Amino acid sequence: MNPSLKNVRVVLADDHSVVRLGFRLLLEGAGALVVGEAADGEGALRLHAEMAPDLLVMDVSMPGGGGLLALERLRARDAAARILMLSAHHDEIVPVRALRLGANGYLCKRAAPAEFLRAVAQVAAGRRYLDPELAQQVALAQLSGAAQPLETLTEKELAVFLKLAAGQTVNDVAGDFHVSPSTVGTHLYHIKQKLNLRNPAEITLLAVRNGLIEA
Repeated sequence: MNPSLKNVRVVLADDHSVVRLGFRLLLEGAGALVVGEAADGEGALRLHAEMAPDLLVMDVSMPGGGGLLALERLRARDAAARILMLSAHHDEIVPVRALRLGANGYLCKRAAPAEFLRAVAQVAAGRRYLDPELAQQVALAQLSGAAQPLETLTEKELAVFLKLAAGQTVNDVAGDFHVSPSTVGTHLYHIKQKLNLRNPAEITLLAVRNGLIEA
């Protein structure tokens, strides 16, 4: 039986409108009130400030710096904010980073609708939530340091790394994040230096080996 979310006020942030619609239908079906929707990190921050929701449900991978950067900025200005992060990446690196930045919960988008509602209910009630399928991986990564060497990347660098690993060009990433290609190029230079990578193929290979993208 799905948990009741009666009158829980939620802001949704995801750059895919169809995905937002699916989340909205699930939430409203459980009694929640979706008081705003954003398609990027900047929009999520603005809506959170305007609407003061009980909960922000935010995707990791979005334009404008991505969800991790927005999470970091929101947590810095609102220690009481309740934030559930979502991601299509089924790995331990991104959830470890999200939890360290102050996310109250983390769920993989592959989860069943009932698990999504359970996660929302947990975080809205002020409790922590971690996707059960990721819990062991995250615990082991934190104990063993398995998230290295990607842990050396800043939030912006990690966001750029994920886009480039998925096959986007520097210009593509610049367009998504609303920055100049030279800014993305600087991030790429630092990524290569930190991870000892030489070309796009090695970036993709490292992402595959760490479970960030599928081969």
